[in-house]
Parts: sequence; C-alpha cells; structure tokens
Amino acid sequence: MAKEEYITVSRASGPNSAARTEPMVKVIAVIATLGGLLFGYDTGVISGALLFMGTELHLTPFTTGLVTSSLLFGAAFGALLSGHFAAAAGRRKIIVILAVIFAAGALGTALAPNVEWMIFFRLVLGVAVGGASATVPVYIAEIAPANKRGQLVTLQELMIVSGQLLAYISNAGFNAAWGGDTTWRWMLAVATIPAVLLWVGMLFMPDTPRWYAMKGRLAEARRVLERTRAKEDVEWELTEIEETLAEDEKSKPRLRELKKPWLLKLFMIGIGIAVIQQLTGVNTIMYYAPTMLKAVGMSDNAALIATIANGVISVLMTFVGIWLLGKIGRRTMVKIGQFGCTCCLFIIGAISYFMPETINGQPDVLRSYLVLGGMLLFLSFQQGALSPVTWLLLSEIFPTRLRGIFMGGAVFAMWIANFLISLSFPMLLASVGLSGAFFIFGLIGIAGAIFVMKCIPETRNRSLEQIEHYLHDWLSNDEETRPLRRPVISPKTGS
Repeated sequence: MAKEEYITVSRASGPNSAARTEPMVKVIAVIATLGGLLFGYDTGVISGALLFMGTELHLTPFTTGLVTSSLLFGAAFGALLSGHFAAAAGRRKIIVILAVIFAAGALGTALAPNVEWMIFFRLVLGVAVGGASATVPVYIAEIAPANKRGQLVTLQELMIVSGQLLAYISNAGFNAAWGGDTTWRWMLAVATIPAVLLWVGMLFMPDTPRWYAMKGRLAEARRVLERTRAKEDVEWELTEIEETLAEDEKSKPRLRELKKPWLLKLFMIGIGIAVIQQLTGVNTIMYYAPTMLKAVGMSDNAALIATIANGVISVLMTFVGIWLLGKIGRRTMVKIGQFGCTCCLFIIGAISYFMPETINGQPDVLRSYLVLGGMLLFLSFQQGALSPVTWLLLSEIFPTRLRGIFMGGAVFAMWIANFLISLSFPMLLASVGLSGAFFIFGLIGIAGAIFVMKCIPETRNRSLEQIEHYLHDWLSNDEETRPLRRPVISPKTGS
C-alpha cells in the first residue's frame, strides 16, 4: 500500500494542537459520564451483594449466575436499541431516557421480593447500562475537539471504574456498619442518586454538532461548535462535517449497508475490538472477586475489603491510561493491554494450580494474597491500557452517519460475550477450579493477541472525518477509486 504523509493545518483545536479545552466541553463530559459511573456501580455492587442475598433469595450456583448475568443480557439489547434510536432521536435524548431506566432498575432490584423479580429488574437495569455504554462514548467523541477526544472519551472508563470502586466501598461500609444480611438492599438502592443527577444534568446539555448536521440542522450544529470550540475553529470544522456527510448516502442508516465490503470489514473489526476486551475474563474478577477470594481461603470480610484494592488499582491505572493516550498510539495501547492481560491470566492460573490449598489443615494465606496480587497486576494492564482504548476506538472508527447503529451492534456483541462468560463462570469454577478457568481465559487471550496484531488500526491525531476517509481507503483495497484529495494513510502507523 502506498503511503503519504498526512499534513494537517495547525488549528487551535485541530488533531495535533496542544490548545486548552473549552470549559463547556468539560462540563458536558462530566455530566454525560455519570452514565459511566452508574454503569460501574451497578455492575460492581453485585459482587458484594451476592454474599448476603443468597439466603433470602434462595440462590443456587445457577441462579447466582443468572442474577449476575441477567444485567449483561439486558445490556446487550440496551446497546443495540440505543444505537438504533440514537441515530433517529439524538444522543442526548437517549441518555435522558436511560437515566430514568437506571433509577427504575436500581429501585426495583433493591425492593425485589424473590429471585424472579431480582432477575427481571437486573434485566431492566441492564438495558440502561448497555445503552449508556453504547451512547455516552459516541456523545463525547462527537462533541469533543479532535486534540482532546482521547482523554475526554476515556473519562467514561474512569467513571466506570470509579463507580465500581464506589460499589466496593459501599458494600464493605454497609457490611461493617450494619451487617450484610439485609443491607444488600441499600447497597443496590444507592444507585438511584447518580441516576437522578444524570437526568437533571442532561436536560440542560446540547446534542452533538455531528448529529445536528446529519439531520440538516446546521444552525444548531454551529451554535454547539461556537460553545465548544475556539472561535477560529468553528467554520473549518463545520465545513469538514458537511463535506463528509455530503459524500455519504442520504438514506436512513441501516445494518443492511453491511453489504458494502468495506463497511462489513469495519463492523467486524469493531466487534473484534469490543469482544476481546471481555474475553480476557476481566468481569469475572470485577463481579466474582469476593467469591474467588473466599474460594482460596479468605473470610467474607477480608474478601470484601481486599476487593476494594481491585477498585483502587482500576481507578489509578485508568489515570495512567488517560495519560498514555496523550503520548502513544491506540494500536500500541491495545497491544500492551492484550499481551499483559494474557500473561497475567497464566500467572493467576499457575499460582492456583501449583500452590497448596491448605497448610497444616488451614487455608494457605500466602496463596490467597498471591492470587489477589495477580488480579491487581491483571487489572493494571486491563484498566491502564486495554479498556480505555477499547471505548475510544469504538467511538472513533465508525462513519458519522452509521456511528450510532454500528456502535450499538459492536457493544451488543461485547455484552453478549460478557453475559455468556459471567453466566458460565460459577459453573466453570465448580467444574475445573480457579486454575483451570484462568488457563482457559489465557488460551483465548492468545487468539485475541493475534487479532490485535492483524486488525487494529491507528487513529491517533486524526479528526473523525479523517479517520473515516482513511479507513475507507484501507478497507476498500481499490487503488482506482480512491479520491485523489484523500492521502493514503497506513492504519497501523498513522503515516
């Protein structure tokens, strides 16, 4: 493939600029990512609540898996539906609706009288979680200036892991203060507070300039750009958005456009990016850490407190990930995360397999803390590299007109993978043990590493419109039909 250097004119918020971000953009990002905080809290809180709801709800290993994974099943369809409706109704309006569903689901799980109602309301809550995971990154990516897009979209991942940390602290705090037998209901109910804040905040936020332009509402697109860009940037960015949309078909975006080979390839790459993040088994650690730590000899209280360390490392390493995204490329970040996570999976498996379970009839304390250390090292790679760049790439690689629906489809696949892994993990743990489970994830991780090497593009230092152009050129493989005004850029090197 021929290569040319892509020359970008220096602009205040252009792809290679070091200019500051307008205050309005920061306000929008913080409010929108309350959806990520809810995502993290609602997925993390179940890890502690499971230790105490079992007696009252008469949970078995199968229904334990159902209670945990029902949220994930709902999330898959929430992502798919929100991706479809976000293109029609707008990104902002979908987030407002999701906030209401978050509140209803949190209250429903907190008041559930039996396991059937718990599973139902976890499904409802999952619709909101999946919808937020598909819509919030797109909303921020489309409203952020190109030079700050990486850091602002990654704020979503920071809020997710902060929500999980908040859930772990809440679980341990309620247990320490009142005991866990009934307070698991309060653990679940706390999530209504950020849901209300998200709903109120989003009522005052604008939609994205790209969505307004896609709907032909150029005056509103200009007004949003005027509030979120330096004055000298408004005209050129609006022109770039208009030109790119003018090249696309005017018909309503639908999945049947996957008949175009380059769009099918791009969609499959998006699904691959989404799924490999889950196939590391990260959410078995986030959802079942107390259960696993109990299995290697820790008490209930020690397991809950130790799980807070998972949340702390996740938050700290996400800050590292945000910093790294300003220094190195997306492709490099994915490789670091995928290879590091895979190695850690084999380390945890080896510790569990080779170290004795008991010494002199007592659980081997060293073994349990080495397993915890392996989890923390794993989360350092997962949250410091792989997870942040996953959400960023998914928000960048799809064409503007199809971004909502394609993002929904890719995140649907992510949540289905998450659902299947989380549903099967308690039974996998019972059948092959902790070591066998992590060895299996490690082997899957090797396959994921091969995909990363072959298929992940580099999108750093490009506007969304530039990314759309060069991915089209790369995946079309048609030298004859490439427009001369679009230089060919290597998707792996960005040059």
